Amino acid sequence: MAGRKKIGRNDPCSCGSGRKYKNCCVDKAGRISPVGWIAIAAAVLAVGVLGTLLLRMARDGTGAALSPTCPPGQVWSPEHGHCHAP
Repeated sequence: MAGRKKIGRNDPCSCGSGRKYKNCCVDKAGRISPVGWIAIAAAVLAVGVLGTLLLRMARDGTGAALSPTCPPGQVWSPEHGHCHAP
């Protein structure tokens, strides 16, 4: 970067619009493009769908966990969805 001059706010914009840099591209430097926002939204949606699928795979029809740990002397009842005495 030794040969490059820093663009000042009042200098002509380097994009060729003829406007001052402060009125043209200065705010665009830190923005995320619309394509970037779509990619972020798609990633969030994919994580949500994957999480939902994994949770559904870990549960049976009653909504209770498939492999619960019951206290000693109790058994799991899939009909009721909880541990109880045999």
